[in-house]
Amino acid sequence: MFEEKIKDLVTSALVVDSYCLGTHWVYDEQQLINNSIDWNGLNAPLAMWHKGKTAGDFTHYGDQTLWLYEFLKDKDNFDEEAFKDFWFEKMQTYTGYVDGASRNTIENIKNKIEPSGSTSTDLSIVGRIAPLLKVSKTKEKFYKNVEKFVNITHNSQLAKECADFFAKLLILVLEKNDIKESILKLKDECNEHFQDMLEKALNSKDEDSFKAIRDFGPACGINDGFSGVIHLLVKYDNLKQMLIANSKAGGDTSARAMIATIIFMANNEIGQLPKEWMNINAKI
Repeated sequence: MFEEKIKDLVTSALVVDSYCLGTHWVYDEQQLINNSIDWNGLNAPLAMWHKGKTAGDFTHYGDQTLWLYEFLKDKDNFDEEAFKDFWFEKMQTYTGYVDGASRNTIENIKNKIEPSGSTSTDLSIVGRIAPLLKVSKTKEKFYKNVEKFVNITHNSQLAKECADFFAKLLILVLEKNDIKESILKLKDECNEHFQDMLEKALNSKDEDSFKAIRDFGPACGINDGFSGVIHLLVKYDNLKQMLIANSKAGGDTSARAMIATIIFMANNEIGQLPKEWMNINAKI
């Protein structure tokens, strides 16, 4: 399904993850304002959490997205148990940051606790879903594969609902529907909590992005980041401007950027990505 777009979507998600490395998990407002970041290029990380990473590297979100893409390259379906084993083996030698969702999932697997997925409500898992299009012959299969994938490390109702929303939004935009109209269409299907977050985000369209994202909450959780993603999608028609504004706001820059980018690129060409950002330290 949408085979012609899959590599471009995955590439886009990984490129913007690398771009966001510079200010990922930087929360101090003064550090965000006064820093040596080149907003037009790739940067080494300011945050200590990414020690050892260099300009052009991925955050751990990008690394795990690439693992999924590589795992699925020769597959016709998504076997979540096989991927969980693959992921677990990768994590045994991984030298990047191991976040709470991964750490708790690893412990559950080691202790044979089922379900083994953590109860994390972090937003980042949603930005990794594009490779699943390869093994999804129908929309319904894609939504189910997304749910199975999210369960592996983020087995919480909030994470599953958030991923389902963006999976449906991605399909609508891949079908050539307008992003903003698609968001409004899905809003009517959401529960009250998501409708509230959507309403706040839609109303922030004319606000400064630094202020809007900081007010919503720049942290990793869905209750912080979801509205920030929607704000970016309804405010910007230019990908580079959107991503620079997002990165300047700090916090979980990569999670917001990866989701916003795959939605944006679903109805745009990969040439929208600045050439200077394509110099990533991995082949896709």
